[in-house]
Amino acid sequence: MKFFASLLNELLMEHQLLFTEKQRFNQWWLWLILLAVNGVALYSMYNNGAMQQSSGNIQTWLSLGIPLLVTVLIFTAKLETRITQDGIYVRFFPFHLTFRQYTWDKIQNLSLRKYSPIMEYGGWGIRYSGNGWAFNTTGNMGLQLEFPDNKKLLIGTKKADDMKRVLEKMSHVIYTRYNQN
Repeated sequence: MKFFASLLNELLMEHQLLFTEKQRFNQWWLWLILLAVNGVALYSMYNNGAMQQSSGNIQTWLSLGIPLLVTVLIFTAKLETRITQDGIYVRFFPFHLTFRQYTWDKIQNLSLRKYSPIMEYGGWGIRYSGNGWAFNTTGNMGLQLEFPDNKKLLIGTKKADDMKRVLEKMSHVIYTRYNQN
């Protein structure tokens, strides 16, 4: 039932979209590394004769299966960000099957900023560090959300200028909606 409610919420959200972005891991060096690792695993299996045997041993099949699984996971990974009148929605598929909603009244502060993925968060993906959580796939620009409980979330973006224009248009609406006495 909860799944259908979230699907309905996503359909309703489509009608009030102000900004949307979809990102994938597209770094050439990442795909080169994955290709090399999978190639070495496949060559090793072939060279050891596991491909000719009907069953092979479990260690040999795992040495090919794990790199292939990681490759498929990275290939299917997709960071989606949406900004609506209600707030900010983010999903990092396949880790998040539905969007996580951050309503304007739950966000204490937000800013677009340049960041260092490796130095601040240890890389790309779903990351956690002393700076809080980060969802990113590429680049060094992000939307930093800060919450009243001092928690932070950085959402990577490749469309920082478009996001900035939408947030500037929304700033008056957000302020008047949630800061009236």
